Amino acid sequence: MAGTKTGGRAAAKTNKNKYGADFYARIGALGGKKGRTGGFFKNRELARIAGARGGRVSRRTKKSA
Repeated sequence: MAGTKTGGRAAAKTNKNKYGADFYARIGALGGKKGRTGGFFKNRELARIAGARGGRVSRRTKKSA
C-alpha cells in the first residue's frame, strides 16, 4: 500500500500511536527552528522591491489592436 492515500493514512496513524498525537507538529517545529537565514522577512525593503518587480513582469503576450 506504499504510495497510496490509504497507506499514508495508515502510516500517520502508526506514527501518532508510536510517538504521540503531536508527532507531526513536533517534527515541523524542528524544521522551522533549524533554519538560520531568516528568508525575505529579514530584509523587508528587498522583499518589497522583488515583489514589485515580479508584479510588473507579465507572462501574457501583448494583444495587438
